[in-house]
Amino acid sequence: MSIEASRALRGRRDECAELDRLLASAASGNSEVLVLRGEAGVGKSALLGYLAQRANGFVISRATGVESEVDLSFAILQQVCTPFLDAAPHLPEPQRHALDTAFGSRGGERPDRFLVGLAVLGLFAEVAETTPVLCILDDAQWIDTVSAQVLTFVSRRLAAERIAIVFAVRDSGIPSAQGDAFDAIPALGVHGLAEEDAADLLDSVVAGPFDQRVRSRILAEARGNPLALVELPLELDRPEFGFGIVAVERGSLSSRIESGFARRMEELPAATRELLLIAAAEPMGDVTLLWRAATLAAIPVAAAEPAQDAGLLELGGQVRFRHPLMRSAVYRAATERDRRKAHQVLAEAMIGDANADCRVWHQGVAASGLDEDVAADLELAAERAQSHAGWASAAAFLERSMELTPDPGRRARRALAAASARLQAGSTDRAHAMLALARTGPLSDLDDARAQLLGAQISFASTRGREAPSLLLLAAKRLEPLNAPLARATYLDAFTAALFAGRLADVGAALDDVARAIIDARWNDSGRRRPSASELLLDGLATLVEQGYAAGVPILRRALDAMRSEPFSDEDALRWLWPAARAARALGDDLSWLELTDRQVELARRTGALAMLPIALMERVSVELFTGDLAAALALAVEAEAVTTATGNELSPHIAFLLAAWRGNEREARALIDASRSDVTARGEGIWLMGTELTSSVFLNSYGRYEEALAAAERAAEHPFELGLSTWVYPELIEAAVRVDQADRAIPAVDHLAEIADVSASDWSLGVLARCRALLAGDDAAEAWYRESTDRLGRTRIRMALARTQLLYGEWLRRTGRRVDAREQLRPALEFFTEAGMEGFADRTRRELAATGETVRARRFDTANELTAQEALIARLAVEGRSNPEIGAQLFISPRTVEWHLGKVFTKLGVESRKGLRAMLGQGGPGLGFAALSG
Repeated sequence: MSIEASRALRGRRDECAELDRLLASAASGNSEVLVLRGEAGVGKSALLGYLAQRANGFVISRATGVESEVDLSFAILQQVCTPFLDAAPHLPEPQRHALDTAFGSRGGERPDRFLVGLAVLGLFAEVAETTPVLCILDDAQWIDTVSAQVLTFVSRRLAAERIAIVFAVRDSGIPSAQGDAFDAIPALGVHGLAEEDAADLLDSVVAGPFDQRVRSRILAEARGNPLALVELPLELDRPEFGFGIVAVERGSLSSRIESGFARRMEELPAATRELLLIAAAEPMGDVTLLWRAATLAAIPVAAAEPAQDAGLLELGGQVRFRHPLMRSAVYRAATERDRRKAHQVLAEAMIGDANADCRVWHQGVAASGLDEDVAADLELAAERAQSHAGWASAAAFLERSMELTPDPGRRARRALAAASARLQAGSTDRAHAMLALARTGPLSDLDDARAQLLGAQISFASTRGREAPSLLLLAAKRLEPLNAPLARATYLDAFTAALFAGRLADVGAALDDVARAIIDARWNDSGRRRPSASELLLDGLATLVEQGYAAGVPILRRALDAMRSEPFSDEDALRWLWPAARAARALGDDLSWLELTDRQVELARRTGALAMLPIALMERVSVELFTGDLAAALALAVEAEAVTTATGNELSPHIAFLLAAWRGNEREARALIDASRSDVTARGEGIWLMGTELTSSVFLNSYGRYEEALAAAERAAEHPFELGLSTWVYPELIEAAVRVDQADRAIPAVDHLAEIADVSASDWSLGVLARCRALLAGDDAAEAWYRESTDRLGRTRIRMALARTQLLYGEWLRRTGRRVDAREQLRPALEFFTEAGMEGFADRTRRELAATGETVRARRFDTANELTAQEALIARLAVEGRSNPEIGAQLFISPRTVEWHLGKVFTKLGVESRKGLRAMLGQGGPGLGFAALSG
């Protein structure tokens, strides 16, 4: 270790011990991830150097973020993965293809960043099978957005691999490009040295007389920062040390250190400074490229020696500056002219098609004025970058293209494209800034309408509902005469936004306002051809809301038939399947609901559409609950949580509440409501309020708390068109009203339900209606309605609805003295509620059975209750015959982690293999081992 490195580690005994522990843990098979946090110069880089030196037997990958390259997607990730690419052939083909496309070595559509993340996870895990892996990332606050997302994804999914990932993040008090990207990762704060250690370090770097006033001042200003303690004395002339004559310099500590670096560079030869600038402008650290550029700039090889002798630059396998602040100091100290020259020689030095986009980028930075040729090249590069690197890179190319464009109209169009790319990349603030620039230039009518649409989409992305429906509605109307397909898609976006906003939508942007506008629209191509499934669906949804179920349901039934039979592109299917599934649920069309939700989950999984996958999974959770497979429902919820955790998002609070209420955990359910209500109200997500009121009414009815159930159901029933939810509020309201002897309050609900059921004509809706009529009928007519309900619901997959009818029918039979007949209804109801984990209804059914004179055994659980939810899901997938790589791909974990979890499952269940697991749990069914999922 160098003298300088030894100095930097003074007083770092605890931090070094933690890094030693981390290496030992990772080497033994316990994955480790850590973020070093601290101000510039506090010693993070020195600790990373210590870590690398101590990592004996590890294969090491190192990379450093660069502020100027933060928009070049996958730039850092490619550096990180380069030492491991020999293992890429062992990856599954979809992952290998995604990685090759991301790194530009293969053409194709832009890969989903989390499919790339799964590939990187697999790559690391493959290497770690034979050799422990250490990834070191300095100045991680400047890692490009996509690389940061992928690397944090990988960090969150590690468990039992011999892998360690350590980031160093500069805390500056200013929001970084990554914002909170690393906040979820365990952190080690790196603070200033203790007073004694700081004084020892300062004394070690200053030789000769040292005035105590100067010494005290440097110690005070450095605040224990090691780099400052080494560099600040170099700012002073020698007499100042002895006599204490020191000029006061203002500015932040990091800026003063940078200034000190810049002053030291002034003493270097011009050729050396030029070489340092080229190195600072090239973020990949490619030594070969640096020397090729230096040759083009007529810089001699000897120019590197002064920088190396001063310890400012290392030229080994990779170009490395002594400290990240040195790189930024070199670049910022240069004139604009010198920077452009450096980028120009780098562009000329880049050869081969693989470097085409980087070459164009450097040409763009090197351009000194308006230049259409370079702007056009940047625009083409944006298209390529979007296909393989993502929207953030495309936006960066488009923004620079716009800046160099001389023609005002073309400049405005490129600004509009950049705004759209920024929105897709998730940067709403920059998207808004680019959109403002676009609107200052001349735009065609269509482009101006697109700008209006983009403004609405930015609003929806920012506020989640309140203003977005009205803005999307205005954009859709504007697009009608210009682009009918885009207008239809925008109307659907407006409808969906209004659906999410629900009762919280702004005035003039409620669901009925959007529906009225859709009906009033006149399409340019209407009447010329048979309407498509998507057109029928949009028309049917609008008609249902505006004109009622009698008018809307026939159109929606045609739409659902078409949705199930017509071919769709993946992109269109991802857009339309969710509202179609909600419509099917609203109509009581159980076959369409089951088929469409299954297709949506399969499609989102297959295409890696991770933004849509949690939504698809959550809709399917409702399907599995309604059909009575709690194990499947909770397995899907675990998968959804895995996706949202991997992507840095959160699971829908409604689903967590639904599952808690379903299993009778009132305390957890109430806590979730209280914690989430203000947040979702502020965002304008009225659909969440509807969902919680519906779920609350079911929960309260299950425990016989009918007054509370009636109040919740009546609040929900005030909003009859919150699609997929409002239909099923009415049965809860009717049951609660009858039980509190206020049947008159149920009459409007029966009328609404009858309107829906009569026109939809599905066994599900008609069966539930028959149950509700039985509740309101006298004893002479009730039994016929109950029998119709059980007959109809028995023909559906909605087993929950059948069990609810059997419970009510059994209660009625017992009260009329027919105890034997009552048991015939109550037994299958209890079996379902117990299997489905619906504790409230199960307890209610047990009491009824006991009242008939039957002895009811308490439910007994087996050892499978020891399994965690994730272990139970992995066991389920293993029983279904999935391989470890297949399970890992579905749950975003490595095959080795799957193997680790299965080992714990085998131990807990007392089996030794998958064969034993299948024997215990049954071939493919939920079986004994999944009781844990209902705990």
